[in-house]
Amino acid sequence: MKLAPLAPLFERPGPWATVYVDTSVADEATLDRRELQARQVARDLTEQGADEATCRAVREALGAYSHGAGAAGRALFAAHGEVVLDPPLSVRPPRESASTWSPLPHVGPLLELAPAEPVCLVAYIDRTGADFELRTEVEKQPAGQVTGRTWPIHRTSSVDWSERHFQLSVENTWEENAQIVAEALQRCQEETGADLIVLAGDERERRYVRDRLPQNLAATAVETDRAGRAAGSATPLLDEDIARAREEYVRRRTADELAHFQEARTLSGGHLDAAEGIPALIEAAREHRIDTLFLQPDGPDVHREVWAGPDPDQIALRRTDARSLGEPEPFAAPADDALLRSVAMTDAEAVILPSSDAGAGHGDSAGTTPVGGLGALLRWSYGGEHSQPEPGTR
Repeated sequence: MKLAPLAPLFERPGPWATVYVDTSVADEATLDRRELQARQVARDLTEQGADEATCRAVREALGAYSHGAGAAGRALFAAHGEVVLDPPLSVRPPRESASTWSPLPHVGPLLELAPAEPVCLVAYIDRTGADFELRTEVEKQPAGQVTGRTWPIHRTSSVDWSERHFQLSVENTWEENAQIVAEALQRCQEETGADLIVLAGDERERRYVRDRLPQNLAATAVETDRAGRAAGSATPLLDEDIARAREEYVRRRTADELAHFQEARTLSGGHLDAAEGIPALIEAAREHRIDTLFLQPDGPDVHREVWAGPDPDQIALRRTDARSLGEPEPFAAPADDALLRSVAMTDAEAVILPSSDAGAGHGDSAGTTPVGGLGALLRWSYGGEHSQPEPGTR
């Protein structure tokens, strides 16, 4: 997950109101329930010490959200009477609403409830061309179309020798059009930055196009016969196929990242290319060395208390250490929120890992996940003199 979109949260001083709210259900009681929910959240924030202007901004925003369509929920971050960010969630929050008032925005749960789902480029293919569609977790939009030759396009049923040349021309037309589609699909993928390609259409049409894609795209493209280019041909099963493809993409990408981390955490040539354990991560964050931050939501160190100041680089294990960084009145913060603030301001990324009880369903990652549930790949190495916990120890 790219953390740059969260930068506006860390460029402003706190304290912050953070709210995670479920908006997935709509029925005849939605309006009343939404109003009650907004009142309760505002009341909870007030009891935690939030100012009146911020509580009012939160209540007004919650009262305006649509329920039952699109997003599974919303995350809301507000400070000094203004809602600064309110991204949609793709996963329902475990509670109908949860609110916190704290010095830092509580962004940790956002990675789990709004994970970086792959952008999917769907190509609806027939013998004359294709229509492209770009899909995210919460929306889909047209991404262009391409049309090749339209004649000759249909075979005849005749087996007379005089028809053989015509049949060959039809085959040539299909192949030429498939080449045109493949080239247009490659350009569209490059322009949109789509992570995953889905080819929809008849088996032969899909195969012709896939065979003409560059190897890196062909190897990861997913095929489905649940839809075609004809209007109305898409079925709900297409959505299921795309959802499975996206889940597999995320699973594979996470496994690759963990394999990289497992290799990097091993001392080689007197250097370590990974960090784990809060002391090492804090040091790496202060020095802007974290390239990818790993978080396992139920890891024992994820919510461990650290000390911080208003500057993203002011993060320390102990209060006295934070004071030595130039902040006379440091505040306590969960480790994940403090680390996410620090690395978001240095254009790093974050990877959310499956919880420990789900490890068996995600490639048995228990042996490769960072100690305590927090780890990082580094932009440059630790020297051998830096102490790091051995994997599997605390």
